[in-house]
Amino acid sequence: MLSKRRISIIIVIAFLAVISLVFIWCTTSSSSKSSKLSKVYIKNQGHAQGTTYSAIYLQPNGIDLQSKIDSTFREIDLSLSIYTPNSIISKINNNNDSVRTDHHFEYVFNTAAEISARTKGAFDITVGPLVKAWGFAFGNKNHNHNQLPVVADYLPIIGYKKVQLKNHRLLKDDQRILIDVNAIAQGYTADVMGQLLEKNGCSNYIFEIGGEIVCKGVNESGTMWKIGIDKPIDDSTGTVKELQSVLSLSNNAITTSGNYRKYYYKNRKKYAHHIDPRTGYPIVHNLLSVTVIAPKGIVADAYACSFMVLGMDSAMKIYKFIPGMECYFIYVDSNGNQNVKYTPGFKKFLSH
Repeated sequence: MLSKRRISIIIVIAFLAVISLVFIWCTTSSSSKSSKLSKVYIKNQGHAQGTTYSAIYLQPNGIDLQSKIDSTFREIDLSLSIYTPNSIISKINNNNDSVRTDHHFEYVFNTAAEISARTKGAFDITVGPLVKAWGFAFGNKNHNHNQLPVVADYLPIIGYKKVQLKNHRLLKDDQRILIDVNAIAQGYTADVMGQLLEKNGCSNYIFEIGGEIVCKGVNESGTMWKIGIDKPIDDSTGTVKELQSVLSLSNNAITTSGNYRKYYYKNRKKYAHHIDPRTGYPIVHNLLSVTVIAPKGIVADAYACSFMVLGMDSAMKIYKFIPGMECYFIYVDSNGNQNVKYTPGFKKFLSH
């Protein structure tokens, strides 16, 4: 499984007053009955990559694509899942000299390298050991928060420039380096699933996994997809939800990342789960969450994580160099009040 804790995004079908689909589903994958009527949207949902997913799409011949979606999940996991022992990434982390990378791994790795360079190391797929050391890794529930890590012990094996691809092999400067693509892979998965739906004749769809969303065309009501952004509320249980804003979206990807659900306190100090790879420490600034809209899920996903590390001012300087990107920031101002700032082009997505 791929896994990543991310702020949830709610999809609103039809009007604001009716939230018909919140992406928390039962543990068994299921789908609605398919129909030969071209106007019937098919719904698939279930668990994958350590989280939930949902697909809503209009297939012209009423063909249910659940089996193809499941097959694609398995293919991606065999490449990128650190929780699948025989995956390519697991073999690389175990220093298996015989493993060769595939197109999934190489696309994600190369995109990650570009974003790392653009953000000057704020995004880094070698940061996994630090995330685990601070107690925020998936499945790390028994971590002793009373003992903080010695950051200096980890910094020698952190750094995106210490790994490179050559002839379908990943070369590491130090055998202790571990690759973890959880901050980018679910956005990539959403892109791949969108491509799958389009290859199978779907020009109206939305696909979501773990808060990463790609959408195209219109919903069942014939309007753009409605997507709600959570209001930042300190709640480590993830059960308290309230909408900050609602967006109208089509032909785009969207991701929200925040620091208000995954954290712990030690000696009255709050430690949130975004770790700055450059320093080895959890971030401390006034940004509560950032929502990124971009043409691709992989881009929205990785930059949402990056901007949480960088903070709002640095993010505002970077976004303008990324084609098609718009951002929405929720932050705490100098008076301690929550406030909102967004890039000029974001306004067109806000529902009125």
